Amino acid sequence: MLFVLMFVILLMVFRGAKKTANIEDYALGSLAFSPVAVGLALAASMTSAATFIINPGLIGLYGYSGVIAYALVMPIAAFISLIVLTKRFRDHGTRVKALTMAQWMGNRYQTKGYATGFAIISALLITFIVLIVVGLAQLLAPPLQADPIYVMIGIVIFVFGYMMFGGANSLIYTNTIQALLMLAVALILLYSGRSFFAEGIDGFTAILTNIDPSLTQPTNPGSFLYRDYFEIVFCQIVIGIAVVCQPHIITKSLILKKESEVNRFLLTGIATMIIFFLVVIVGLYARITFPEMQANGNAIKPDQLVSSYIIERFNIGMGLFVTLGLIAAGISTLEGLIQSLSVTFTSDLLMANSKKLADLPNRKKIILNRMLIAVLGVVTIILSARQITNPDLSVAIFAQNGVYAFFSAAFFPLVMGMFSKKTNAYAAIASSVVAILVHFGVYYGNIGPYMQGAVNNPAVASTYAILASVVVGTTILLIRKPDSVSFSSVSSEV
Repeated sequence: MLFVLMFVILLMVFRGAKKTANIEDYALGSLAFSPVAVGLALAASMTSAATFIINPGLIGLYGYSGVIAYALVMPIAAFISLIVLTKRFRDHGTRVKALTMAQWMGNRYQTKGYATGFAIISALLITFIVLIVVGLAQLLAPPLQADPIYVMIGIVIFVFGYMMFGGANSLIYTNTIQALLMLAVALILLYSGRSFFAEGIDGFTAILTNIDPSLTQPTNPGSFLYRDYFEIVFCQIVIGIAVVCQPHIITKSLILKKESEVNRFLLTGIATMIIFFLVVIVGLYARITFPEMQANGNAIKPDQLVSSYIIERFNIGMGLFVTLGLIAAGISTLEGLIQSLSVTFTSDLLMANSKKLADLPNRKKIILNRMLIAVLGVVTIILSARQITNPDLSVAIFAQNGVYAFFSAAFFPLVMGMFSKKTNAYAAIASSVVAILVHFGVYYGNIGPYMQGAVNNPAVASTYAILASVVVGTTILLIRKPDSVSFSSVSSEV
């Protein structure tokens, strides 16, 4: 099954790579894609191994409180944010011909240093890459009867290897197929728990209550993540609004060639994601199947719960197909992250700060991008090995800490840049700096009542960071004169 999947992916990568002549083609593509295909690619990128493998494990551990947070509150906030921010970002991005979010920031605020700084901050997204790689390794190791470390290394070598030659042209091909496969598997997984609803939702709730009464409560005071409505509702609304501010999500709309295609793109993406986000309920099916979180006398970690459920619940043929869909869920987002980060590091860190590199011919720029992907792969292996052997509850905590810090720093500058006619670079820079300092200060400094447990909740630290950055950025914008260069004049100059 894996060899067949690898062959199909390489075939599509080869097809897309033939049309990739320069770094711009790698970033945004040179082909005209259907808005439905790009919408499916968006859904595949925005929901990943976290949605299909990791988060269900946390929900199996903590119950309904996690479902409220991850399947209801956060997605609704994210969809509204996606609709509002995508149209504005695309409008500005197409006018300044931005390839990356860092480049968009630098062009919008006419500050080269800010673009470089944001490219450095983008390195935090490596934590999300680690989550996906670890999730896939934990999924594949049991059926392959192999050490997760070796499986993880194989995944990194294969995916990072073909992404050296892929890019946006290949990404839409692979993501579209992966999204369709994910959709089929999502429906199969949701349907697999039908027997648990023989007596309706009340009967399903009664089964979970018999296992642990806290599983069916709207809040779970004994958890590290869903203790009250502040964590479940308020923090998830803030996170949902800001989560769109990631390069592999917000820049998807730039692939569209026509403005008239944006609505179909959004409708396709959101409709598909509604089903994807519901997959976290499978964690409850798995908890009913393994009420003590044990299999054959061995404890099941949250990150291993979904793979254990698949082996227990499905026959070999269906189990292979479901596993294939979960692999697709991970690889789809992994491809987008590798593509966006490598272009960011190549364009906004190296070429933007070295005239010698900027003047390289297109072929050598692509080689430089490939070298950065190789380095990124080595870093991923090192970080993933630790998360497999010694995670803090789940690799989700490690990933959320990095990803949430990134979009906390991006939120206010993006919103100000898209919705304000006049802006202030000082306000943008200060808001990003404050967001990073507050996020990591609260998390590692154990500041506040929510940061006193054995495992801290990154969503709380990020909420504080976003609110602080908005207050600081708005204050500076009010007390300082706006930048003298308006966006319209910047656009005409570009």
